[in-house]
Amino acid sequence: MNSRRVVHLVDDEEAIRKSAGFLLRAAGYEVVAYESGPHFLEAVIDARPGVVLLDVRMPEIGGLEVQRLMNEGGIALPVIALTGHGDVPIAVQAMKQGAIDFLEKPFEKAQLLRSLDVAFDELAKRRSLVDAAKDAATRLAALTPREQEVLNGLVRGLPNKAIAYDLGISPRTVEVHRANLMFKLDARSLPEVLRLVFVAGEVPLSGELRISKATQRQ
Repeated sequence: MNSRRVVHLVDDEEAIRKSAGFLLRAAGYEVVAYESGPHFLEAVIDARPGVVLLDVRMPEIGGLEVQRLMNEGGIALPVIALTGHGDVPIAVQAMKQGAIDFLEKPFEKAQLLRSLDVAFDELAKRRSLVDAAKDAATRLAALTPREQEVLNGLVRGLPNKAIAYDLGISPRTVEVHRANLMFKLDARSLPEVLRLVFVAGEVPLSGELRISKATQRQ
């Protein structure tokens, strides 16, 4: 199971990259090491999905800045922050920015593996969300332009008569389009339709791209 799990190790200290890399490979993980934040940010766009072990103190771009740029770019990979002694306030900030956990160097093997288990569980949840959003978006894209207009009215909470008035069609025609779109979406009720629309818009396209591109190669 671990053989397919990828850990992206971002640390400017070669000793850490070697020691942590050896530990993780021995535990069955695939490790990709990066010597700087810019190196990681350049490579991660096309990288396989995995967990990021991210040092908070690095030259050029520190871990918090790397994390901020990941968030802005929709790179939805779980982060575990690596800190030195006395860096707890920075680690707290990393957690506020979405890090799953933080580990103080030197960290113990058992502690690292426990944190990775939690992070990979989170990665699986995020990928399931992306898959659900892609499926919902595909189903919604199959609607005709008129059906999408009727759907927009339903999402806005408008009754059939109001939708008909806005679109310049009869209420009966709205009912027909409503029945057709529910059939295409395989929805048995309006709440199911609304949930589908919500799921389709829940994952940003940039986040979907960063994960789905790599997932397709697995």
